[in-house]
Amino acid sequence: MSSRRPALATPRLAVAATPMAFVKAIVHAFTLRGQSPLVALQAAQITPADVQREDGRITALQMEWLSAAAMQALDDEALGWFSRPLPWGSYGLLARASLSATTLGVALKRWCRHHGLLTRDITLAVQVQGEEAAIVLTEHRPPGGDGSLREFCQVSVLRNVHGLACWFVDSRIPLRGARFTFAAPHHADAYTVLFDGPTRFGAEQTAICFDARYLELPVKRDEAAMNQMLQRALPLQVRPYRRDRLLVQRVRQLLLTRPQDTRNADDLAGLLHTSGRSLHRQLKEEGATLQALKDEVRRERAMTLLQRSSKPVKQVAEAAGFQNEKSFIRAFRGWTGMTPGEWRGR
Repeated sequence: MSSRRPALATPRLAVAATPMAFVKAIVHAFTLRGQSPLVALQAAQITPADVQREDGRITALQMEWLSAAAMQALDDEALGWFSRPLPWGSYGLLARASLSATTLGVALKRWCRHHGLLTRDITLAVQVQGEEAAIVLTEHRPPGGDGSLREFCQVSVLRNVHGLACWFVDSRIPLRGARFTFAAPHHADAYTVLFDGPTRFGAEQTAICFDARYLELPVKRDEAAMNQMLQRALPLQVRPYRRDRLLVQRVRQLLLTRPQDTRNADDLAGLLHTSGRSLHRQLKEEGATLQALKDEVRRERAMTLLQRSSKPVKQVAEAAGFQNEKSFIRAFRGWTGMTPGEWRGR
């Protein structure tokens, strides 16, 4: 995806989480073309000595600068992954071709299909199984020819399409997990920053997984937004979208299906891979509160059990997520003006 690098400046203080292995992969791409990487490294304020540090890390901003400079110098947005270069603007072309899609699902399927027109070295596909969707990457030729760019290729392509998906619907799309066919690298801890959810290595497939309901969201962007985004597209891969358009639904589903694991905000936030504070803030942005959602779900579950089962009130209280029968009766009075026994009797 085409991107213009801003004027060189001293990077703001930021967490250096990007593994030096990805820098080495870009340096290797220059080597494959018989070119020097020094100008690109200088653009990102990375020295040759830095590159040699096995456990070195750089910031996301440095990675953006390095990638943009390398893509322009090599005229290859794939940075040496594929058997032929993808000229400057290739990924922007893919994004633009998907812009007219009505939903995210249609946009992603179109993007994956068109990616196959650019290169046959990998195949990308959207797969849905039950409530889970996955973007699956299949290799047909080792990235870099000898497989030397394999990790960098898989990580970059999946982060690219995930970032674009979030941009299309103007929403955070939290991942349920990521899996890769290669063995765990020595910098595997960096994957907690690169991808939401658990990451599995040595898997049968390379893929990122997320809630399939996001595929039904409408594409929010237009041509003007696309033109603006393409001026600086690389940050899409690291942009932490705060808004999650399905957050209320996801919270409600967890409260319904896992009442024993969602009794407090921190436990619920852990299942959503965020913090309790962030969860409260994001719900507020969506015009909801955790307490209101809890009350709604508990009320629905309790009334269903009282109406359709003969369980004692104590068991109904436990099944509805209350810590004791007294707190359940007090809450039920607030909902209906009656005790659970009186409501069941009527």
